[in-house]
Amino acid sequence: MALLGGSLERSIMDVLWDAPSPLRVRELLAKLNENADKALAYNTVQTVAERLAQKGLLRREQDGLAFRYTPTQAREDYVVELMLDALTETSDHGSILARFAESMPPEDARHLMDALRRRTSDGEQR
Repeated sequence: MALLGGSLERSIMDVLWDAPSPLRVRELLAKLNENADKALAYNTVQTVAERLAQKGLLRREQDGLAFRYTPTQAREDYVVELMLDALTETSDHGSILARFAESMPPEDARHLMDALRRRTSDGEQR
């Protein structure tokens, strides 16, 4: 799985994940520069978008002389893959999962418990 590198890669992905449809570099640039202290250059955004496409995180579609970019997967799916990849770094999954659960805020722990209950009850019904 390709990891996001710098903060600009993360910012580009966040904008595209929040966008209702694929964006051209110029549209992406406008969104990124809305609240920026220092405006980004078109070529910088284009280069990083291309790098993300090469990593397989973005898909580009021809739109006249330009391209439109869209994420290849939902933000949630990307984060799940990151978490699962991190989990495979050790053979002691139980202690890692326990530590993860103990480290999260109580509200998140409740969401996790609810999801686990649904999964285990679905598994019992099969």
